Amino acid sequence: MIFESLPTTPRSEELLDKAFSRAARAGRAKSGLEAQQSMLQTASSILSDNLENVVTQWPDFGTVDPFYYELADAIVDVDELRQSLSRVTWTSRQIGELRREYQPKLRKTDADTARKHRKQAFARMADLVEDVADDLERIGEARDALKTLPDIRPDEPAIVVAGYPNVGKSSFVNEVTRATNEIARYPFTTKGVHVGHFERDRIRYQIIDTPGLLDRPEAERNDIERQAVSAIEHLADAVVFVVDASEACGYPLAAQLELRESVAERFRERDVPVLTVNNKSDRSRDVEADLHMSVEGGEGVDAVLDAAVEAVDWTPDIPPSRQE
Repeated sequence: MIFESLPTTPRSEELLDKAFSRAARAGRAKSGLEAQQSMLQTASSILSDNLENVVTQWPDFGTVDPFYYELADAIVDVDELRQSLSRVTWTSRQIGELRREYQPKLRKTDADTARKHRKQAFARMADLVEDVADDLERIGEARDALKTLPDIRPDEPAIVVAGYPNVGKSSFVNEVTRATNEIARYPFTTKGVHVGHFERDRIRYQIIDTPGLLDRPEAERNDIERQAVSAIEHLADAVVFVVDASEACGYPLAAQLELRESVAERFRERDVPVLTVNNKSDRSRDVEADLHMSVEGGEGVDAVLDAAVEAVDWTPDIPPSRQE
């Protein structure tokens, strides 16, 4: 996952303490002008390098897959994050400029004057770092939030399972993945996102149940949840919409079909096929559906999975073999 390896972001106070304490140790190891030069070099390098590393560890949002871009934007506001990263980059460069400005001033002068110049340089560096204190905090908070995103891979075929609660979505995912699915969490919901995998013809498929997102009408979702659904639109290669014609789930069939139409409409814009599957078919088949199954009774599950794989119609991106 692209955000998983992001390093901890230092706060401004931590960074300044680290730079100036190490500079002090470097200065004690030398004397006279050489001590002041060593302190300037040490502090400026630590500050500029650490600030640069804060930025370079982040992916380029201009090339991030739309699924992760929209999901990240729903959580942290990507535009604000990019502005903070840009300001930290500028600060890193300015500290490098300060080092180059003060290096000549620490040569061919007396020790007291050199010490005054070095202290002045330190004060200006501290001001620069403190000016981006809020940006460093924002970047750190974004890193903490995005590291918790589920490990969903946009380069693998994905089947998204939708439908009202209690219709059997999780049971279906558990069954087809032999209960090897993981439960991850989005930062903005307490409900687990079920991510399972299965293989067919040596192709690994992801099957994803997103409780709290595609299990109720659009009007009941908040802005962040709506954007998360938009992200899932980029991810899905097929949707299995599960209904319960018996209404044992606690929701009227009419409401379930209305939600199905809403989901189908959203995914139709991206030409994502939506299969309507009636679960608990041993109780009722009184609905027009593409397929019927009973996860509890072990009936029709394989047929649903076969139909979903066929709907995905995934062709591996295999490079042509070289001609000898």
